[in-house]
Amino acid sequence: MKKTFLPLLALSAGALLGLAGCSTDAHYVDPAGSRAVTEVGRINVQDFANAADTMVNSLIDSIISQDKLKSGAPGEPALMAISRVQNSTGQQFDTDQLVKKIRIQLLKTGKVQTSTTISLGETEDPLAKEQQAAQGNARPADYTLSGKIIEDRAQAGKLRQSAFIFQLSLSTRAGVAIWEEEKTIIKQGTRPSVGF
Repeated sequence: MKKTFLPLLALSAGALLGLAGCSTDAHYVDPAGSRAVTEVGRINVQDFANAADTMVNSLIDSIISQDKLKSGAPGEPALMAISRVQNSTGQQFDTDQLVKKIRIQLLKTGKVQTSTTISLGETEDPLAKEQQAAQGNARPADYTLSGKIIEDRAQAGKLRQSAFIFQLSLSTRAGVAIWEEEKTIIKQGTRPSVGF
């Protein structure tokens, strides 16, 4: 029994060491660079970054730089609240991957503030909302940002294509859209002949 046990133990230890030796080194890559992993059928981090950059640049160029935003509070930047950004794709993801990038860039202009307490569902900052309610000093948003992310897939033989359409609208309190933008990202790839 000892003769069988020792070679089996040695084989198991060797297999574990072999598996450990097969692992690759992890390394950082630029999320907007060409080395980031891209999947045809999924929205990746670089897709959110690409869409956010396009959208925010359009908003800054056509509305903010032209001083078209008006604030309801004298001496304060315009206040924007995030409405619904609907995920109409077949994937599960947090739309804040797009919205947060846009909010950060808008705040950097110094001409827009974003609300963390006004929302359709759960607020970003529940404690600030409680304090606001206790003090009775809620400022209404001057503008709301809403949108949708749509997915469209196509296939021709082994070639697969996924299109992701990012749509955003900026509306006044009266519900009038003063800016709209759309960014389409199309990815193609071949399907392996043998797959899971």
